[in-house]
Amino acid sequence: MLPNSSVRSETKNSIRRNLPRLAGWFGALLFFGVALFADFLSPYDYREQVRNEPAAPASRIHFADQAGNFRTVVYRQRLVDALRLTYEEDLSQEYSVQFFVRAYPYNLLGIFETDLHLFGVGGADDGRINLLGTDILGRDRFSRLTHALRFSLIVCSLGAILASLLGVFIGVVSGYSSKFVDTILMGVTDAMLALPALILILAARAAFPPELPPVRAAFLLLLIFALTGWAEMARLARGLVLAIREREFVMAAVATGVTQSRILFRHILPNITRPLLTQALLILPAFLLAEVTLSYLGVGVQEPEASLGNMLTTASDLNLLRTQPIAILSPAIVIFIFVLVIRLLSDKKNSTNNSEAFPL
Repeated sequence: MLPNSSVRSETKNSIRRNLPRLAGWFGALLFFGVALFADFLSPYDYREQVRNEPAAPASRIHFADQAGNFRTVVYRQRLVDALRLTYEEDLSQEYSVQFFVRAYPYNLLGIFETDLHLFGVGGADDGRINLLGTDILGRDRFSRLTHALRFSLIVCSLGAILASLLGVFIGVVSGYSSKFVDTILMGVTDAMLALPALILILAARAAFPPELPPVRAAFLLLLIFALTGWAEMARLARGLVLAIREREFVMAAVATGVTQSRILFRHILPNITRPLLTQALLILPAFLLAEVTLSYLGVGVQEPEASLGNMLTTASDLNLLRTQPIAILSPAIVIFIFVLVIRLLSDKKNSTNNSEAFPL
């Protein structure tokens, strides 16, 4: 009985220790799943305008119709006061909420053409369900939120990967080369670190026309993030290489005549991967906040394309912020949750690192 009890206790302790990591992985999969299947999750085209429903509140979902039958329905929202943007439900226009409905066509994962969506309303073409209401132009805010998240995650993830690869390359070359090369590369790195990152990103973006197609804007942001975000990764990689190259197993490999490339790729890089991955994870929310800032200031992706930043500009309307706080601040809530998810993953990776192995 004692061994079994010990195993159960160890299992519970292991689950408890790994709970933040599991929550982080679940959150990350959820975010990137939403990004990949944004069109499938969106009931409407995020650019479609319904001019008779500007700034409408979120649809109230009822689980019984007027006759008392158990089914999920929504009622059409009728604009009562156009000045104050107040609405009331029109109980005479009832629509049933359905799953796997047909709506606007799109390419699933950019490959398969389909018009299937996760949810919507049936029974009439003019019926709508707006989980987060609509913006001032009558566009479904939930659909815009999913597409904004897709754009931000794709751009920021690819930007973090490019910046990390560039930084690791410069840092490894600097840490494993001669003193002259190390001095030059680290001088450039220190100069990049001395510059305010956000100001540098804004200056680089301002050098190009603000009106760019979404694809070109995404490539431009990728380039800016890669060229401005590599310095911290380079400094970390250089310090790790300097620490590892003095370890006994590396010096033993050098003494036995192992080639420099084999020492680098077989003995050094595998031992510095975890802290580099942690730094790459921490770059991701920084790039996300930078992209949100650019869009909020009007120099990121432009309307009618959706971005977390240009969606947050609605928060400047205090009347809407007072009446619909959750819907208006939904982009900020998404950003907070995403940063928390990345923090959970990076904390777990930090806890698995052996800090004594890297005496920086």
